[in-house]
Amino acid sequence: MTGYHLVLQHPNIDGCDLSCLHALRPSEIESPFPDSVRRFAANPGDILAPKVAAALDAQQIDYALLPALPFSAFGLIVSDMDSTLITIECVDEIAAEAGLKEQVAAITERSMRGETDFKQSLHERVGLLAGLPETALQKVYDEVLRLSPGAEYLLSECRKHGVKFMLVSGGFTFFTDRLRERLDLDYAFANVLETENGRLTGRLKGRPVDAHAKLRLLREYRARLGLNPEQVIAVGDGANDIPMLREAGFGIAYHAKPKTRQAARLHINYNGLEALRRWFL
Repeated sequence: MTGYHLVLQHPNIDGCDLSCLHALRPSEIESPFPDSVRRFAANPGDILAPKVAAALDAQQIDYALLPALPFSAFGLIVSDMDSTLITIECVDEIAAEAGLKEQVAAITERSMRGETDFKQSLHERVGLLAGLPETALQKVYDEVLRLSPGAEYLLSECRKHGVKFMLVSGGFTFFTDRLRERLDLDYAFANVLETENGRLTGRLKGRPVDAHAKLRLLREYRARLGLNPEQVIAVGDGANDIPMLREAGFGIAYHAKPKTRQAARLHINYNGLEALRRWFL
């Protein structure tokens, strides 16, 4: 039977005050990440006392109750793109090229918080991009898009341990295709922006990639790879990620909106994507 651990993560874990956990017994399993991770023996039904959780949050320590599994036990990670694998919301930055960033970003924020329908808000935002030259997309990719901290490390660990990585985005294939090639991702799916004569029409081609599509793709590739639900990790930040986070064996809200944090079993609030790898052995 797999044991459970309370796992703590902080870039300088030795410098943190963990006296609030004095009653817990350190795990007998040596952590492969001694500089940033501490493990304590736990039981599946354990719940941190509010005062303990508050003390850890005050020091920006991420924490989770997890089975003591090796990372190689997983077969697939399904990840959102915007504000998860990368630091930006691409549609907002494209809109900046038309002087509409503030307007579009406000729609994005409401959508990611689950306050408006994602599909409706997507079409509204894309419509505002009508007339922009395709070169605006390349400019965003070249000059603005940045990977989230820990992304390249996580991907290298996936390749090392045989874990497939799938990018599923409510953003655009212009970016996911380039990231797939650049980062050697196994799979990537997103919305297709329609263009005519080198300019955006303000419309999408094909069915939109929304929350239902993300869930469908997770289920489809889980079945294709012959995996059990417990072998799949999903990570995202917005309300449209909630169905896939709930479906995965381990759903992780990454620097997420409140509604998404509430729905997810696990949270990375302070560390980068390296924390996803370091939850496990």
